[in-house]
Amino acid sequence: MSHHREHTVYPPKTYQRETYRFGSTELIVEGPVPPDRLDKLSFHEGLVAFRPPEEQKKALIGIAELPEGRIVIAREQDTVVGYVTFHHPDPLERWADIPHPRIIELGAIEVAPPYRGAGLGKKMLAVAFQDPAMEEFLVFTTEYYWHWDLEGTKLSVWEYRKLMERMMGSAGLVWMATDDPEISAHPANCLMVRIGRHVDRETIEVFDQLRFRHRYMY
Repeated sequence: MSHHREHTVYPPKTYQRETYRFGSTELIVEGPVPPDRLDKLSFHEGLVAFRPPEEQKKALIGIAELPEGRIVIAREQDTVVGYVTFHHPDPLERWADIPHPRIIELGAIEVAPPYRGAGLGKKMLAVAFQDPAMEEFLVFTTEYYWHWDLEGTKLSVWEYRKLMERMMGSAGLVWMATDDPEISAHPANCLMVRIGRHVDRETIEVFDQLRFRHRYMY
């Protein structure tokens, strides 16, 4: 079964914006943010989980340019202090083995250290899923403990896993089983999924094939 994405018409990206009180500071949580707007913002020096802030900014601009790519940010004035990314899975990952226009990955979520612990991650996810177009997508995220900031947060692996489950669960993502070897490599790793209200049966079946490669090989 082939699911070509070249001629896909993607649902429109409908901009959402909310203010969020962080101590005495007012943050703006907004998105999907277009690439030209991201280009005008600076990135907080604490956003280093994946790459240095300036490189991370370039990466997010690249995602925002994709037809399915979505970036939701939290900012204090013109400084980005947190972000969430959505895009098709990396072609090198098993999740891209059957490309499907309605399957997207919640690829990264990061909050700069001074802004953590106040529910900002949950708020960014809430704003992301306010866009009605998100009901057209099956959204998944893969959680690997080696990506987690255990040292910075001083949490144990299992405390961090609970934190991630609560945060993702707040946006309707639920745990799902998979035979993916990387996820199976450690019991704290997990796959979490949100099936939008308008996702059809065929999309779910494709994702089931991606979740259980061995079951469908024989």
